[in-house]
Amino acid sequence: MKSANEFFSKEEQKKIEAAVKEAEAKTSGEIVPMVVDSSYDYPRAELIGGGSLALATGLLISWWFGGESIWWFLPIFIVAFFVFQQLIRNLPDIKRKLIHPDELTAEVKEKALVSFIEQGLHETRDRTGVLILISLFEHRVQVLADSGINEKVPEHTWEEIVETIIAGLKSGEACTATCQAIERCGELLQEHFPRKHDDTDELPNLIVE
Repeated sequence: MKSANEFFSKEEQKKIEAAVKEAEAKTSGEIVPMVVDSSYDYPRAELIGGGSLALATGLLISWWFGGESIWWFLPIFIVAFFVFQQLIRNLPDIKRKLIHPDELTAEVKEKALVSFIEQGLHETRDRTGVLILISLFEHRVQVLADSGINEKVPEHTWEEIVETIIAGLKSGEACTATCQAIERCGELLQEHFPRKHDDTDELPNLIVE
């Protein structure tokens, strides 16, 4: 799995930033795409996976060579646990299968909320910040809009944006899909929040974490 820093090339990052600028030229809304490696570390998945594999390995080897001796089992279990834990940590496709989909979704939502505050999207002049969070490990996209927008734009409206980006992630056209989603965000915001004569660019046009 590519890291967030490598997911979009420098050229693609520039395209995304340009798409944000173009979209924001039509609206007072502030659109912030954000790419992160993962929304959470999920240590429980590593413990459960590593522990289960180590237990099976320890029992099998101690039974085969040590006559079920605990003095064979314990050192094998301890060594195997750390080996399998590190293996799962570095194999995201396997680690993801050890986590319930609802937990993945909940952690991405929480990451979006925390990032919204940390990145200052709640501090725009007209409360018109929109965060588009792409969380790579979870294969999830979350769109979060500030209160000023939610008063006029139904929350389900952002499902279209999410579906556009997810389709791009699956097809290998993530940059193109992200730019299309940003453009669509601008169109949705323009209807209720047209650009004002004194608008300024208050937030970053792309965050990679």
